[in-house]
Amino acid sequence: MNLFEMADNLGSKMRWYDFSILKLSMVFATLFLLTAWEAFRNLTLGVDWYWYLIATLVLIIPLMKKMFSD
Repeated sequence: MNLFEMADNLGSKMRWYDFSILKLSMVFATLFLLTAWEAFRNLTLGVDWYWYLIATLVLIIPLMKKMFSD
């Protein structure tokens, strides 16, 4: 079984709130890394804000297409 099949099987077992919990845990893991790992904090805060905006827009386009297209 490859990685994509494993992820697909796991996704079918999860409920709607499990995805919310997963997203929240990623937010808190990132906050942990920012506070505990100085090199990660310097790298993250040293990037200009618009790069994060560009990455967000690029990553959200496929999701928006799936949500709003027929």
